[in-house]
Amino acid sequence: MSSYEDRLKALRAQLVRQKLDGFVVPLTDEHMSEYVGAYAQRLAWLTGFQGSAGSAVVLPEEAAIFVDGRYTLQVREQVDGAHWQYESVPQTSIAAWLKDHAGQGARIGYDPWLHTRAWVRQATEALAGKGAELVAVDTNPVDAIWPDRPARSDAKLVVHGDAYAGQSAAEKRAAMADWLTEKKADAVVLSALDSIAWTFNIRGKDVERTPVALAYAIVHADATADLYVAPEKMDEAVAQHLGNAVRVHDGADFAVALADFAGKTVVADPERAVAAIFNGLDDGGATVLPLRDPAVLPKAIKNGTEIAGHKAAQVRDGAALSRFLHWVAVEAPKGGLTELSASDRLEAFRQETGLLEDLSFDTISGAGPNGAVVHYRAEEKTNRPIELNSLYLVDSGGQYRDGTTDVTRTLAIGSPTEEMRRRFTLVLKGHIALARAVFPTGTRGGQLDALARQYLWAEGLDYAHGTGHGVGSFLSVHEGPQRIATFGGGDEPLAAGMILSNEPGYYKTGEYGIRIENLVLVEERDVPGAEKPMLGFETLTFAPIDRALIAIDLLNDAERAWMDAYHVAVLDLVGPQLEGDALAWLKAACAPL
Repeated sequence: MSSYEDRLKALRAQLVRQKLDGFVVPLTDEHMSEYVGAYAQRLAWLTGFQGSAGSAVVLPEEAAIFVDGRYTLQVREQVDGAHWQYESVPQTSIAAWLKDHAGQGARIGYDPWLHTRAWVRQATEALAGKGAELVAVDTNPVDAIWPDRPARSDAKLVVHGDAYAGQSAAEKRAAMADWLTEKKADAVVLSALDSIAWTFNIRGKDVERTPVALAYAIVHADATADLYVAPEKMDEAVAQHLGNAVRVHDGADFAVALADFAGKTVVADPERAVAAIFNGLDDGGATVLPLRDPAVLPKAIKNGTEIAGHKAAQVRDGAALSRFLHWVAVEAPKGGLTELSASDRLEAFRQETGLLEDLSFDTISGAGPNGAVVHYRAEEKTNRPIELNSLYLVDSGGQYRDGTTDVTRTLAIGSPTEEMRRRFTLVLKGHIALARAVFPTGTRGGQLDALARQYLWAEGLDYAHGTGHGVGSFLSVHEGPQRIATFGGGDEPLAAGMILSNEPGYYKTGEYGIRIENLVLVEERDVPGAEKPMLGFETLTFAPIDRALIAIDLLNDAERAWMDAYHVAVLDLVGPQLEGDALAWLKAACAPL
């Protein structure tokens, strides 16, 4: 099927065959993952949309695609408006749209392995007003018409040793068993891939950029566990690592196993476990406790080993990035650089560390107006030259055994305009305000979000994404539950040991984008005279911030002091890893303001 129009027609024909009047296509997998394997990229195959978050609804006569503010520009460039309506979330929702657009008495299909139970309830209620119904399908109609759909990965599991994890899998299961006993529950279903990877100290290669393996697990109150994974993914090293207390089953047997808990109490996470898991437990006679997956919070609160590993990864990564920034400073003014050649060179610098396992996400390499597309991904047809007197935004990261990195730098190529410098400095002031924040224990990320936006707001400007996301330990670059955002999360209390990004930005459509991103560690702070325990942030990312873009007169004394101290730290940590011209460049880039 060559064109996206043909695919949409084929799906409509398949819906007729399955006696459906519509179908919902989310961008996720059976584990509610943000980043999914190629086999689960149904939204991209159907529509052409390449972002990492979105959904679509197809009805007989109309279709809509739903994305958030990060993808407002991208969706219009990648998805044909002649066939698809563009809808923005959270301003609207699939349920609300279906309520307005589904026909009277319509049968709207959904795959119960790709939605939460809460979503099913919401959509069911919305359709009820139309006398319409939501229908669970046994066969996903997109899969039925996707002729060359990729197979699931058969990559082997790998052991994530205690030297990196800082705690054995047996200790993690024992803590989980204690939690189950406290909740008076017999078992917990783990379906989130990063929770399974963390709990069992295993990693995988089933999802590009995120080192997880396709699996399910059930942990019991006696600290034993059942792990469901394709047999070809196991080897002797992993079997020995898991030990006798972990029973390994074929992944295909998981759905059937949910019927084995009659009369027992089982925990399932309403945010991370799909509707089909709840249905299977209910049908089997289990009492289901809808509680948060008990791996989520301890995974987010890094232990000393994970923190030390992360710091080592950051310094290594910062040196690779600094070599790249020097290379751009030398090569870009000559002309000939493009978004793709630059991102390829950055990956090569990371590869030269000898320790890179993968990138942590597809590099966002945005020249000029492409920098204003928040989650832009360069490809041959969009690949722009990096031109003189423009801005170049590069957001990138690496997966190392000891840590996951994520950093954004915005570079002036040639001479920036005064507007560029002013707006960059407003973003920088917000970045510094958040980096310097001190706050009481119990503070939520949403309460800190305005610190980063205040200087932009004062001039009538803003950005349409959160200010900070959690980051995993050789796991997902986007990790919950912590966020610094006033929408889509941000209500989790921050705790010492959590790692988040600090990434305010500004985007002028059709012209340029600005973002400054470092990762930060929540740490306890000793504040003289404090009447309650206090927290603050330790900056973890070390690479120069472009001095050519800083309007120094807009910074106050404290901000200048922070900036100078940051560059001293960059020089101290990254400098010993550079030599020759690159070191000379770094010294100049880190000179006091």
